Amino acid sequence: MSDVLVIGGGFAGVWAAAGAVRARRAAGASPSDLRVTLVSAGDDIVIRPRMYQSDPDRMRVPLDRILGPIGVRRVAATVTGIDTGARRVHVIGRDGSTTELTYDRLVLAAGSRLIRPDLLGTEHLFDVDTMPGAARLHSHLHRLPAEAPGAGRFTAVVVGAGFTGIEVATELVGRLRDVAAQVDAAEPVRVVLVERENVVGPELGEGPRPQILEALAELGVEQRLGVGAESVGPAGVRLSDGSEIAASTVIWTAGMAASPLTADVPGERDRLGRLHVDEYLRVTGAPDVYAAGDTSAALALDGHPVMQSCQHAMPQGKFAGHNVAADLLGLQQVPFATEPYVTCLDLGAAGAVLTSGRERTVRKTGQEAKDVKHTITAVAIYPPIDDAEAILARADYRSSTWRGSAGSRPGETAVATAVRASG
Repeated sequence: MSDVLVIGGGFAGVWAAAGAVRARRAAGASPSDLRVTLVSAGDDIVIRPRMYQSDPDRMRVPLDRILGPIGVRRVAATVTGIDTGARRVHVIGRDGSTTELTYDRLVLAAGSRLIRPDLLGTEHLFDVDTMPGAARLHSHLHRLPAEAPGAGRFTAVVVGAGFTGIEVATELVGRLRDVAAQVDAAEPVRVVLVERENVVGPELGEGPRPQILEALAELGVEQRLGVGAESVGPAGVRLSDGSEIAASTVIWTAGMAASPLTADVPGERDRLGRLHVDEYLRVTGAPDVYAAGDTSAALALDGHPVMQSCQHAMPQGKFAGHNVAADLLGLQQVPFATEPYVTCLDLGAAGAVLTSGRERTVRKTGQEAKDVKHTITAVAIYPPIDDAEAILARADYRSSTWRGSAGSRPGETAVATAVRASG
């Protein structure tokens, strides 16, 4: 028996496990020929792209309803180290016991994490990077009406005006207004977006910036550009220019890095800590290890590294799963290929903006773009459950990242349909 071990229960990990099972079945092999195991500390796949929204506890799917029907063994444990020389993974179980898992081929899909800042008062920061973090923010917001009245009770400062920061800030306007409406208070609802660069959405480029700025103005989101957070307290934040903002809520969204487990794998890394991989997603310098999702610096068809997003994590998982099984079964591997790059940025009550290409050409705005965003995050990225055939059909590396929508051509993605329709 050969063993495929997948580390990570996110989009890349789940689809890597399913892709390996699909490849095994297509080859006519049995579970006794190739066993697939997934190790994850959590019991759910968290719909991470929705963590900026309200009620985050709803945004997860039990792993056992995806992996169980297709015969993937799941180990509920935290990985503490990888020994690529001995092909062993060190884990600690929920009861505190330690053990080792062996593998013939490993798929590292442990995801990424928010880089916590080194500043005074970090314990007062909120984030939407994880389910516990988003749940903590959700509970905090709903406790605000019971707090003593004050200038910053219904004020939120969002540090970082990148993709996540913009989505958090624009969504927070409505969330804060809802909780403030529970009390007859004179305090204003304020959302302040803080960014060290001199522009909003620096990594998003010029393409969608007019729509972003228009949405921020429409929603009343204030901007503090060219400054950063210097310290945080329970009553607000001090900025690097010496100014202070009274706020009960300060949310950190600035900076992501690949899982620290990448440091246990020999090979080159990019500035985000992602491992360099070949066209089959095999780690350069570690032939028994494949990387997918936010741990992988895979190249898109245009030669640029993929983004850390579910848009790229899902297909990477499928390709990695197929290739790791093909590697062990002596079958042909398939070079990783991506669909055309798109960005769909939620702008809260102001709608959304949909762009295509690295240059981020705007294709849709307002409610039309919002409908596409909803299709992606509330429908398309959710995996099938309880149905082995449906799960394995979606695990095909040739399938689209997103489900097709009404009016789509065969095999076309929901996003591609929207872009085509926009001309």
